[in-house]
Amino acid sequence: MHTTVFEYGYLTCDKAACGDIHAKLISKAAFDYLKEVSLSADESDTNKYLSLTKRYGYELIQVKNYVGVLFSPTGEHIEVLPKTGRKSIDAEQAVLESREMLLMMLQHLGSFRYVASNQADLANKKMPLLEVFISQFLQSVNRLVKRGLKSDYVSQEDNLYFHKGKLKVSQQIRLNVVNKHKFYVEYDEYLIDRPANRLIKTALLKLVNYTRLATNQKLLRELQFAFSDVPSCLSVKQDINYLKLDRGMMDYHAPIAWAKLILDGFSPLSMKGKDNALSLLFPMESVFESYVASVLRNQLVDDVELTTQAASKYLVTHNKQRQFQLKPDLIITKPDRSMIVLDTKWKLLDLDKSHNDISQADLYQMFAYGHKYLEGKGEIFLIYPSHDTFDKPIEYSFDFSDSLKLWVIPFEVSTEKTHKLKINDSHALRKLMKN
Repeated sequence: MHTTVFEYGYLTCDKAACGDIHAKLISKAAFDYLKEVSLSADESDTNKYLSLTKRYGYELIQVKNYVGVLFSPTGEHIEVLPKTGRKSIDAEQAVLESREMLLMMLQHLGSFRYVASNQADLANKKMPLLEVFISQFLQSVNRLVKRGLKSDYVSQEDNLYFHKGKLKVSQQIRLNVVNKHKFYVEYDEYLIDRPANRLIKTALLKLVNYTRLATNQKLLRELQFAFSDVPSCLSVKQDINYLKLDRGMMDYHAPIAWAKLILDGFSPLSMKGKDNALSLLFPMESVFESYVASVLRNQLVDDVELTTQAASKYLVTHNKQRQFQLKPDLIITKPDRSMIVLDTKWKLLDLDKSHNDISQADLYQMFAYGHKYLEGKGEIFLIYPSHDTFDKPIEYSFDFSDSLKLWVIPFEVSTEKTHKLKINDSHALRKLMKN
């Protein structure tokens, strides 16, 4: 069973809530499992991705700002997608567009850089995220198989009727005192049994329990046959430690990156619960930050430096100890060593609200960045995703002082490679952009 919900949406096992609150229906078993996960989370954990709530008498589970796939022990998976902010499209189109947008943004996030760049066909097929990731792993393995699996010299020990390699004297004396026609030896054999192949084989076996798409199931069976002579990992951790991808193994990079994610529970974020079901969840704040940084790095002029997650400044010093580290998302350093501080926020601004819907906490945070990194002089930028009602910079700056100004600007998230910061000619950033 597959259910799709947008971030901050609701899940329920009560059909009545689907009409009254537009919650998405899941089975009671899945609801009870996710409820346990939510209640077992540490209350001090600011990154809780599920919360139990009640509205109009209905008990609900609200998903937070994490997107991806939630699994339950019942076999159900719940797809959580980011909101796009487009109000002019119908529900089905919104799902397709959001899924495609997320896949594009994930290309800029760590190991998921192997997500294929053209997702249009996948989106048109209405393929759920889980099947998209499985498909891309299988396709990368299929390309590897067509080009040929790599073998390697593997150390073997055996009691043979002929001598080869190195004689193991202690074992020879212990085992062959009577059988003097045999030799206990250690030798190297050129085999397909190597860590890289074992990891891929083990990941293929794991996917049997997850894919429901006929095309994925068919290709999975074919690839399992291709790896029939490769044993599974006895220890995944040990094989990862022994893994070596030399210059002649470029074709292995994508399959191994996917295999590691699959074997690590399929996720950068593990689910908590007694059944230990898998998850595939991404904090949208981190996804958006990585995406903006990657795009911006390619659009800045060559003589400036872009730093992510700078951490050289602290808010206070207490008893000669620095405390409360300040970590702006992005810092641009110009040739004269002056800086511009930028921070990303994954939030759809509502400009009709008072104070333009910018949180007071965010302003305090930017004030601290401006004084500690810029010594109270310069320009700092808050970056939010562009959407229907926020598609150009807020006209006037927020002035902390005559010398320290905050600008609020949108970033165009686009699957057509037109993604960019939307800035005015008056912004200091304008002179640092290539176009």
